Amino acid sequence: MPSLPSLPAVPSSSVPAVVSALRAAGCVFAEDEAELLLATARTPEELAAMVDRRTAGLPLEHVLGWAEFHGLRIAVEPGVFVPRRRTEFLVDQALAQAPDARVVVDLCCGSGALAAALAGALGAVEVHAADIDPAAVRCARRNLAPYDGRAHAGDLFDALPAALRGRVGILAANVPYVPSAELAFLPAEARDHEPPAALDGGADGLDVLRRVAAGAPEWLAPGGCLLTETGEHQARAAVEAFTDAGLTTRLAVSEELHAHVVIGVRPCRRTTGV
Repeated sequence: MPSLPSLPAVPSSSVPAVVSALRAAGCVFAEDEAELLLATARTPEELAAMVDRRTAGLPLEHVLGWAEFHGLRIAVEPGVFVPRRRTEFLVDQALAQAPDARVVVDLCCGSGALAAALAGALGAVEVHAADIDPAAVRCARRNLAPYDGRAHAGDLFDALPAALRGRVGILAANVPYVPSAELAFLPAEARDHEPPAALDGGADGLDVLRRVAAGAPEWLAPGGCLLTETGEHQARAAVEAFTDAGLTTRLAVSEELHAHVVIGVRPCRRTTGV
């Protein structure tokens, strides 16, 4: 996907004032954020409005209208889940596991960042995304347009075209995995500005993950893989859910990104001669 245009029409003399306002609001990376806001705003008035939104607590990505993810600028609308940089590890694991995949599906897609990143890396692939949130589906359609991808509205596999059954090479599912009782402890940017359905994973955080794991074998091609992110303390139970679904399962961990990705592969059926 091509980079979004930068229109740095606001004078650089505005930098100190913007940094000061962001610092006062508690933004840890005030200098970096100021540079992005100044590069995006087209007029001093637009810059002032963007700074006001950011200091009021709106996620930076919602203020800018995009998030950087796996070398791409992903369009992100207000109210849509913001892709996390740690989830780039999931993309890398998918590409390593199935470098020749020709059909890619992104469940619980949010902005469609996973589907866009995979399509951008794999080249000519059939790419689909699905989410239960209409705003997310609209956003995903925008991000997948350069790859002729399709985004579908609906609940998990119910949203997908039936013709995909048994054909999916990579099934990426960045499911919600925060336990319900822990939602109140999330940073305000997520808690107040992202849809609860994109965060709340149920009592132990694994409700949606278990549903995806149980349904995946029907949709995966032989040798196709399912990948999902989970929390460190949930990893063992998540691996068990994949294994119980009949997938050959392993856990990949990035200490640097604090990322835990469960990978399940549909076994290839063996044929015996007569």
